[in-house]
Amino acid sequence: MKWNDLKNWNAYWDQLRAALLEPKVDASQLDASLRAARQRIPVPVLWLLGKTQAGKTSIIKALTGSEAAEIGNGFQPCTRTSQFYDFPAETPIVRFLDTRGLGEVSYDPSEDILYCEGQAHLVIAVMKVADLNQASIIDVLHAIRKRHPEWPLLIVQTGLHDLYPDGFQHLLPWPYHVDPLQETIPLELRRALLSQRKSLGQVPGFAPIRWIAVDLTLTEDGFNPSDYGLEGLWHAIESLSSLGLQHQLGLGKEVHDLYARAAHQHIVGHSFTAASLGALPVVDLVSVSAVQAKLLHSLAKLYGQRWDKNTVVEFLGLMGVGIASNYITRLLSRTLVKVIPFWGQTIGALWGASSSGASTYALGKTAIYFFVRRKNGLNIDPNALRRIYTEELKQGASILKKRLQGPDNSS
Repeated sequence: MKWNDLKNWNAYWDQLRAALLEPKVDASQLDASLRAARQRIPVPVLWLLGKTQAGKTSIIKALTGSEAAEIGNGFQPCTRTSQFYDFPAETPIVRFLDTRGLGEVSYDPSEDILYCEGQAHLVIAVMKVADLNQASIIDVLHAIRKRHPEWPLLIVQTGLHDLYPDGFQHLLPWPYHVDPLQETIPLELRRALLSQRKSLGQVPGFAPIRWIAVDLTLTEDGFNPSDYGLEGLWHAIESLSSLGLQHQLGLGKEVHDLYARAAHQHIVGHSFTAASLGALPVVDLVSVSAVQAKLLHSLAKLYGQRWDKNTVVEFLGLMGVGIASNYITRLLSRTLVKVIPFWGQTIGALWGASSSGASTYALGKTAIYFFVRRKNGLNIDPNALRRIYTEELKQGASILKKRLQGPDNSS
């Protein structure tokens, strides 16, 4: 069934209703579809290099907003010395590749470089500022840039408070983006920061190198804020790559609520997966609907709502059928004007991907409104529900556009 046939829009709603009320896709079939989908749109990879206890896990926690326990349980081996962490695990938005053992044993980075080649979108080296012996990290960075001179490097200096004088607190606003470093920074800390930066020497290659100083602590450590320098880290990541991860992970200013952030990450991950399925030459409408049904079930669980037959019927009844038909018709018409000679080929697949992903995103955002109102015992306005869906279709298409075009690899 092809998405470039507008008559099939109603068939999509029928299939979604069937997936919610009478699931017919077995786990093995869905898993096979998901594996194929992930190969269509690869997950961006952030490659973390650093010695043990340098703060790599803290960086992952800060960037994803995930709990440390979840991170610790989520790593999977990928080479003899490295492991990866997908976030979210089921429908990942980003993958972290963690190279382990640096500084502990003799380490040959060639295996990891080969593994990352064609995958890594950004190399992040992590150095604890109080540890001036970073020779093992520096050797690896030189080897990487000698082989891949076009790879940008982001070097994160962590544990600033280890070199604070007694009773000293974070300087506000965060001053570490200024070069040269300000004299308000404690002398011992400033010297350590500069010493590490100088020790890197003349790195081969022509791509940019960025140094960022952060202090990511626990609330009980007594330093406020506990994510000191995180915005600077995000700015550096976005400046060295075209990933747009901060918005995709729901860590921008528009998503404040913890529930909303977790829901946003689930929604974006499932949307990318649905888009990947939609990019196949013939859209597997059953699998797309199954992914969407799985998303709605996950959101219901997140908000503590029962997702039984009565709730499904209520949700679909309020949504109605074809609520976005005018938007879809306009979008399809504009597309047809431009691509009639190639319709059903490359552009047809792109349309299938964007419609599958955008509808998944819109469904998820609409479901949040539905579940929050039910959780708080409030009436649900069907017009508001449908308006949210139509508006979020556009937002979903915008988020998906960059991923469908493919992120720029470091390699």
